[in-house]
Parts: sequence; structure tokens; C-alpha cells
Amino acid sequence: MRSPSSQEPSSPPARTHRAASSHRRRLIDYPRRGRRGLRRWLPSWRLLLGGFLLFVGSLSGLFAYVYSQVSIPDENAAARQEANVYYWADGSQMTAVGAVNRQIVPLSQIPASMRNAVVAAENASFYSDPGVSFTGELRAVVNMAKGEDVQGGSTITQQYVKNTYLSQDQTYTRKVKEFFISLKVSRTKSKDLILQGYLNSSWFGRQAYGIQAAAYAYYGIPAKDLDPSRAALLASTLKGAEQYDPSLSAANHARAVARWSWTLDREVANGLMTPAERNKYRTFPEPKKESVSTSMAGQIGYLVNVTNAYITKRTGLAAKDLARGGYRIHTTFEKDKVRRLEQAVKDVTGKGLDPKNRPTDRDVQIGAATIRPRDGAVLALYGGSDATRHFTDNADTSGVPAGSVFKTFALAALIDDQRRAHPVRRSAYTPPPEISDMQSALVTSAHAPFVQLGKSIGWVAIRNAAVDAGLLKSSMAPLEQTFPIGTSTPSAIRTADAYATFANSGRQNDPYSVTRILRHGEPVGGLEHPDSRAAFSPGVAAIVDKVLQGVAFENGTQSVAPGAASVATGADDLTKSAWFVGYTKDLSTAITLFRNKPGQAQLLSLKDVGGADSLRGNIFPPRIWARFMGHTGEFDLNRTEPAERDPASN
Repeated sequence: MRSPSSQEPSSPPARTHRAASSHRRRLIDYPRRGRRGLRRWLPSWRLLLGGFLLFVGSLSGLFAYVYSQVSIPDENAAARQEANVYYWADGSQMTAVGAVNRQIVPLSQIPASMRNAVVAAENASFYSDPGVSFTGELRAVVNMAKGEDVQGGSTITQQYVKNTYLSQDQTYTRKVKEFFISLKVSRTKSKDLILQGYLNSSWFGRQAYGIQAAAYAYYGIPAKDLDPSRAALLASTLKGAEQYDPSLSAANHARAVARWSWTLDREVANGLMTPAERNKYRTFPEPKKESVSTSMAGQIGYLVNVTNAYITKRTGLAAKDLARGGYRIHTTFEKDKVRRLEQAVKDVTGKGLDPKNRPTDRDVQIGAATIRPRDGAVLALYGGSDATRHFTDNADTSGVPAGSVFKTFALAALIDDQRRAHPVRRSAYTPPPEISDMQSALVTSAHAPFVQLGKSIGWVAIRNAAVDAGLLKSSMAPLEQTFPIGTSTPSAIRTADAYATFANSGRQNDPYSVTRILRHGEPVGGLEHPDSRAAFSPGVAAIVDKVLQGVAFENGTQSVAPGAASVATGADDLTKSAWFVGYTKDLSTAITLFRNKPGQAQLLSLKDVGGADSLRGNIFPPRIWARFMGHTGEFDLNRTEPAERDPASN
């Protein structure tokens, strides 16, 4: 019998368990079994492939989740905001006014040369890419991590999305949204619509958003008229107008020339332009000097204010409606006449007034308006020296007594009264003696005959004649003894319009300044111009016209404009204003001169304005009229006797 110590020991149960478990496969064989040293820590190809597939699957899942969660938001209000654009009578742009200088135009009004230049310079693969650039995005993320500007990381689609749907903030969150929205936009919108939106929303410098505003800001033309050379320069400014607007500095000019040339070469390289066409554009297209295209300086502000007032009166649009922008407003104003009228004022006052050395020449104001008699179109205005400095529109203001130019309406009332009483005279111009006396009184600006006339035919008849001719009833003075001699205060616009009635055979047209308005291509109603109405019979108008032509002959107006009729205020008028109104068959122009300090309604005396020989400033309005009508020499009222002072005036 063996002793217990001599028996062979049995295998321990724990060792058997370890041996069994060592044959099981691990889900992830890492560190690697059966390997020693460095090889134990090197992953197998199976592990690498599995990890890669897991990463791709997770990333795809995350991508799909984020893509499903991100939706295309509504467009920013700022991206839709446009300026109101005002056009001259010939269809050319006068100015654009609004918080955002943008004029949205369809792609059909953007030439292929502009589209090609932008695609070549900004995103050559635009028409084939999915809306994003993966390499560009990676580069942008790296730049952001470094704190650098994000340059070259966005496609045209992404830039359009940033302009239209998102903010301009350079953050990771915004970049992620931009990426996914761009993918969706590229799938839901055509490339042409995306390019159209991009060109209408981008910043080109010079306060210009969108290609239409940029074309006007740099070259003074609409986008549709851009040639390939100019288009290449505008495409260059998209890289950063502060660096590529050639007018800002010599360095900018050098950069702009290089970028312009490079853009044209890129068009050739991408098959968007032939080498032969490229050779046509070797001279850099210098843009005009930088200017704010929404300027209200000079006469523009006055023209815009008159236009807006007419719109709100006729269409029902309120000022807040116009402030939304997007209106295309076509006016009656003729560019050449506006500039000629402004120049006439500058020439005459510049020569005759000396505000630095003559205190009485200070605070002198001029207002003027020109009307087309056949339909009442306002062709030109002079509202003051500059709408940005002198805010009151002198052409459309009230408070300036008309003086002797109002007497014409008293004359019309007398002629109408007499022709009604003596119908036999309707067939020909056979004025009675008292009419000839009135003509003499107009030449000399005598008051007494017209005061007596008011007593004989009544002030109401005179007021009715003035209102029938076109003056506003609200501008009429109280009906009293001095009423016939011009205490009423019509505007220059309304005075020119009222005199146009006599040039138009007695038919009156209300003045108008807008021919049509479009918003988003749709016309705005309410602008139908009313038909003319008979204010006076043709016989009455003919007699008034004949009398005024006689006055014009006496004071020399007809030597300036043959067939013209005119009347002026007299040198001794105590109304503190000087007027001249003259008309031909085609133009009726009223010019007023007065003095007042800004913010004060009371007029100042005209005594010694322009010196002792200026007849209380009365020589300036007819000189301005003569210069406007094309007469380059001096023009003075040729008075044959002193003006009569009405003892009733004070």
C-alpha cells in the first residue's frame, strides 16, 4: 500500500479553466495574442479594416442625421431688401435710394460675359459640383482653427447660401449649416437660379449690393451693358472690394489690374472665352471715380421728394411702403433740362451775388420749375443749392407771395367776364381799352389798376380764375383789397403749371412727375393721368396770351425766345419776393427769388440784394430764365417808367 505522499497529484481545476478559456476568440484581438514585443501592439489588417468601416459607418450615420435635421430656412429680409430706383424720362437711372443699395435683376439681364467671369474666377466647377467643396471646407476649417480668415473655402452655392440664408459670422456652427444647406439648395434649385441669387446678393464695394448696383457704381451703366472686360473687373472685386477697387489706392490698382487679367485668362483656360476674344481686352477698363450711387446731393434729393409726394398722393402708397424698397419709379424729369436749369441759376447768381462782402446777398434762395404745357409733365426743378444741405424744396414750397405774376389771373378773370358780357368779340382778338391799360400795368408792375379791378369784378372771380388755371386753393390769400396784386403764395411748380394753361389754349393739366412704377415686375396702379379740362375758352386764353406776349416784347423776353409770353414782379413790390414766369408753346417756367434764414418762416427784405442796380433782386429771375432758354448774354427788364406803388400796400 502506497502512502498518500507517493500518489501522483491530480491537475488543479483552476488550470483546466484557464486552458479552456485561452482557446476562446476575443472580439477585438488587441493587444494581439501570441505576439511579443512591438508586434503585440501593432493592429492587424482586420482590426484596421474593421475600425475604418466602423468610422465610416458612424460618420455616414451622423451625416445622414444632420442632413435630415437641417432644413433650408427662409431668406433673410436683408437679402431681399432693395433700393428704390428712380429713372429719368429717357429711361436712364437717376439714383437709387434705400438702406441697401440693391436692384434685383433676372439672369436674362446679366450678360453671359459677367456670368463667365464670376464662374471662372470664383468656382470653375460650379455647373458640375454638388454645391460644396470638400477640400475647400477642410482648408477653411484649418484656417479657422488657426484664427485666419476663411479664404477660398466656399463654392458659389455656399456663398449664395451665406448671403441669402445665414449670417456672415465665421463660426463652426455657421459653417456646418452652410455646408448642409448648400447640399440641399444644390439639389432643389437650378444652377442658373443659384448664380442669379449670388450675383444679386453679393457685395461689390462702393455701397453696392448685387451686380446691377455695382455696374452703376463703377461704370454708370446697367448690368446688361457690361462687356467682358468690365465684367472681369467687377468679378475681381468679389475677392474683396477693399483690396481690389482700383480707385482706392495705387496698391489696389495694381492688384485690380493683375486680378482682372488673371480672370480673363481663366475664362480662356476654362473654355469660356476664345484666345482671339481675349486679345481684344488688353486695356484695363478704368472705372469712374468712386461715388455713392444713392446720392441725394444737388437737385436729385428735390426731384426724389417731389416724386415721392406725388406717389403717396396718387397711389395710396404710404412713406412706410416706399421704405420697403424694390420700386422702379419712372419720372418725367429730363436730365438735360434739370442740369441746364441748375447751371443757369449758378451762372447768374454766381456773377450777381456776393454774400461774402454784401450781407444783403446772404440767405438768398432760388426756386424754379419747368412744365410741359400740353400735358402738365414736370420736366425740371431747381429746389435749392443742394438737397443734402438745404432741405426745403424751393420749387415746391409755399409761403412766398407771387406778387405781380398773380395779376395775370386777375386779367384772365376780367377778359372772361367781358367776353361773357360781349359774345360778339369771341371771333377775334379785339381787346377793349381797359385790357391795353392792364398790359401797360403788367409791364410797369403797377398795382392800382388791379386793386380797382378786384373791386369791379370781385375777388372771388379772380380767385376762381387762378384756381381754374391750376393754382391750389390752399395757397390763396384772404380775399381783401390786396388780393389781386399777389398776396397768395403758390409754389413755383403750380405757378408754371397755371401759366402753361394759357399756352395750351385754356386747357389745364395738373402737374405730374411719375409715368409708371413697377415692383417685382408688376405695375403699381393709380398713376393714370387725368384728362385735361377747359379752364378758359380758347378765346380768353388767346387774349391773355397776346397780352403777355406784348409784355414780353416790352421787357425783351421775345428776343430770347421768339413767341414767348412772360410777366415779372416789379422793383417796388413790397412782398419780399421776386418772380419771373415765361412760357412758349413747349415750356412754361416759373422762377422765384426770396430771402429767409433756415428754420424761419418770415421772409427777409430784398432791399439791396445784388446791389443798388438789381431792382431789389428783381433782375435775377428773368436772367435765369433767359440763360435756361439758351440766351447767353445779359437780360434785364426794360422798364420805360417807374413802377407805381399802390398806396394801399404796406
